Amino acid sequence: MSKRAVVVVDIQNEYFPTGKLPLVGINEAAANAAKVIEAARAKGDEVIYIRHEGAGANAPVFTPGTSGVEINSAVRPREGEPVILKHYPNSFRDTELKQVLDTKGVKDIVIVGAMSHMCIDATSRAAADFGYNAVIVHDACATMNLEFNGTTVPAAQVHAAFMAGLAFGYGKVTTTSEFLS
Repeated sequence: MSKRAVVVVDIQNEYFPTGKLPLVGINEAAANAAKVIEAARAKGDEVIYIRHEGAGANAPVFTPGTSGVEINSAVRPREGEPVILKHYPNSFRDTELKQVLDTKGVKDIVIVGAMSHMCIDATSRAAADFGYNAVIVHDACATMNLEFNGTTVPAAQVHAAFMAGLAFGYGKVTTTSEFLS
């Protein structure tokens, strides 16, 4: 039984150019995530998908029943791969993710997806708190420009700051090519 799983967080249509929250570099991140997923499948590792939906039919983003909540075709799950629905940034909160990982004997999780400053951060920190060995493949993650106190913070800086924080105390942060080698 595999002791490692790739957790694919929110690589959904809402984050692509036709969605309501397009992310900087999402196409490249999804392409890298697809490489990580294929390598995991080839090794027999688990691949678990997380899909975000807003609360209620009137949610402004990730509106239930819309194409925005669908997992993007670049990383579509195969039959039998779990897809876990969540409503919070932390993929463990009020979901069966921990139960699925523990049932499968997973100790090491590889995290890819969106958004670096929200769901990737929250999920990675929770994984470490639960005792999993987390690896975050940073170029298989994407984020957006943010604004704080009248200053626009470019997506590259947002991403770098959050990856630096995760690397400091929550997991190993690596690139797709380093991970695959």
